[in-house]
Amino acid sequence: MNQVVPKDKKIYFVSDVHLGLPPLNKSLEREKLLVKWLEEIRKDAFEIYLLGDIFDYWFEYKKVVPRGFVRFLGKIAEIRDSGIPIYFFTGNHDVWIFDYLPEELGIEVYRNPIKRIFNGKKFYLAHGDGLGPGEKSYKLLKSIFTSRVLQWLFARLHPNTATGFAHRWSKQSRFSKGNYVPWLGEEKEHLVLHSKKILETEEMNFFIYGHRHVPKEFSINEKSKLIYLGDWFVNFTYAVFDGEDVRVFKYGG
Repeated sequence: MNQVVPKDKKIYFVSDVHLGLPPLNKSLEREKLLVKWLEEIRKDAFEIYLLGDIFDYWFEYKKVVPRGFVRFLGKIAEIRDSGIPIYFFTGNHDVWIFDYLPEELGIEVYRNPIKRIFNGKKFYLAHGDGLGPGEKSYKLLKSIFTSRVLQWLFARLHPNTATGFAHRWSKQSRFSKGNYVPWLGEEKEHLVLHSKKILETEEMNFFIYGHRHVPKEFSINEKSKLIYLGDWFVNFTYAVFDGEDVRVFKYGG
């Protein structure tokens, strides 16, 4: 269904903030900056899309959620209560978000890519992990993480033990150490190849992804554009649909 974005409104996209990534003082700085950005964009936001890895780690027990993030959660609750739709995509770090955000905040959660049409332009939206060719080891790992049996077993751990394990795991990631995989080129980017595969059977104007941590605008062809949203601990970037085009911007830049 085509949605018409009013001329004075915009759609915003952001991903890979990794709230909670140690050290926690840096995470708090990012959280405050993100809240400041959210407060600014609410003035003209038609919809807001959070495309995954907003949290560096999240696991919901039946009656327990992770400590922290009160500024961020309070702000998106406030924005949602004002009538602005907010959509949350699970990423590879916050895959274990279940019903807390929908029930407590009224935010719709997606676990797979979705398609939207705004002003007659077709959008393909996804976090991006596990899409495209290759990455067989990661795809196997993701299938394990999304296993209901594993989730049930993990929930048997005390929250202190589970969270401590998750933070130690995260410290070993290349992102926490500042190591980034740069743009690899059209023929080696899995998400470019994934997007091209989709274009073989249907038209799409914008492919918007998180996950890669590299801000990028890339024209696949004359009608189709790929957007990498970047991240919020090196680049502090986001994307905006102004009714005609999608552009990537650096917050404060």
